[in-house]
Amino acid sequence: MADNEVVIIDYGMGNLWSVASAVKFLGFTPVVTSDISIVSSAESLILPGVGSFRRAMQEIKSASIDQAIFKSLKNPKAKLLGICLGMQLLGVSSTEDGFTDGLGLVKNTVTKLAGSNEVSIKIPHVGFNRVQMPKESKLFDQISIDASFYFVHSYAMQILDDSNKYATTTYGQKFVAAIESGQVFGTQFHPEKSQKNGLKVLENFLR
Repeated sequence: MADNEVVIIDYGMGNLWSVASAVKFLGFTPVVTSDISIVSSAESLILPGVGSFRRAMQEIKSASIDQAIFKSLKNPKAKLLGICLGMQLLGVSSTEDGFTDGLGLVKNTVTKLAGSNEVSIKIPHVGFNRVQMPKESKLFDQISIDASFYFVHSYAMQILDDSNKYATTTYGQKFVAAIESGQVFGTQFHPEKSQKNGLKVLENFLR
């Protein structure tokens, strides 16, 4: 594949074309595909997603896309970005529609957003929220510390006390807004819908 090609994984449950448009705007060539031979040999992968965690994992496994992703990441130059549901799928499991195993690329679990005795929240969480960024982050390089990003979700990845870099946001509870774990990256927010700050996150990942 050409150096500037970015493979956007199509498993039937993503806002593929808005992601592809953002990738193209940034000067890269989006390749939207479900072809496992292309996925397994790609060096830049994006896993988008909207909808049910359980159904997404069923679609991914039935098409052997999970195995193609694992194969691609054996190449030390390869990198993967999960967006929204795509980030949640990187985790160990989710409780959405019953317990379901995820890809297990990061050790975090995914559970439903919840308020507290003091704070009640509307679900889904929809809108722009400020994100607390980790120091020396690759994804958030050259982005203002008070930047906001666009979220649409009812479930969230939980924070672990480990060596991964987490960006967090708070909506009823603090949760993972973005993660950096070696070759694996994820954003709970939609960078392709988060205006210039979101495009910068996407550009940082691609470069």
